[in-house]
Amino acid sequence: MEKLNLTTCIEEVKFFKKLVENPEVKNPKKSIFLRKKAFTSIILLLIFLPELLIYSGKIEDALFLYAGILAVLSLISIFLKDQEICNVCQALLLLPILRFINFSIPVFSEVILLSFVFIYASMIIPITILAINQKFTYNQLGLKSKKIICYFLLSIFIGLILGQIEYSIIPATQLIPDLSIINILKLTIVMILFVGVIEEIVFRSILQTRLEEIYGSWSGLIFASLIFGLMNSGCGNLYKIFYAFFVGLLIGYLFQKTRSLPLIAMTHGFINIFAFGIIPHIKSEFVLF
Repeated sequence: MEKLNLTTCIEEVKFFKKLVENPEVKNPKKSIFLRKKAFTSIILLLIFLPELLIYSGKIEDALFLYAGILAVLSLISIFLKDQEICNVCQALLLLPILRFINFSIPVFSEVILLSFVFIYASMIIPITILAINQKFTYNQLGLKSKKIICYFLLSIFIGLILGQIEYSIIPATQLIPDLSIINILKLTIVMILFVGVIEEIVFRSILQTRLEEIYGSWSGLIFASLIFGLMNSGCGNLYKIFYAFFVGLLIGYLFQKTRSLPLIAMTHGFINIFAFGIIPHIKSEFVLF
């Protein structure tokens, strides 16, 4: 009996020594949290790699790699039991899908805006499935109508400033032939209701929300913005990456503070409206005079 008590005491001493020397044993929740962050970081690297290939002009290699990533993320989502990691993987699944649609839709030489409609309208189905499956709330998605007039005016102001900056850094292609009311209306509908709404749901409402759950508010915002910057780089345009990263940070911060999808969708849309429509025509008219 005494021997048994002595053995038990020795084991207890060893156990408490292990608690002191090993913080992971002392705080198992922290250990699990760190493992989740590390695993998510590896997954994010999988997304960075094909985007770097696209930046280098190796689009075929990037799409081939994205096909493998699509399979890997799907398998993780099916077989991994950790719900937070599965949610992130499912959110990241939207990115290769967006890329595949983007490169598979032909560019219409006469009606370039039509390609944007096909690309972003096609994303409605996977976004809806994911939002329902993960049980996103209206608040998480940012589906609010409060202060819509104030947000409308604010989005025009921000869009004008950032649109001018974008055009100054990277002169954009004109997406409309002239500044007639009908052409501006078409551009507005496409850039706000299709490009703005869909991209902001993907990158802010879904991806940023899930990354914030893993990394915290600021780190989640930075990682989501970095992905947004990479996916808006075009081929070999480093300035566009830094600019899009900055815009992603600003819009993501606005989303954190207001949780309003209409605000960030309109802001995103008006940046494109000014950069790809209004400013190029105004500048060209001044050059002619």
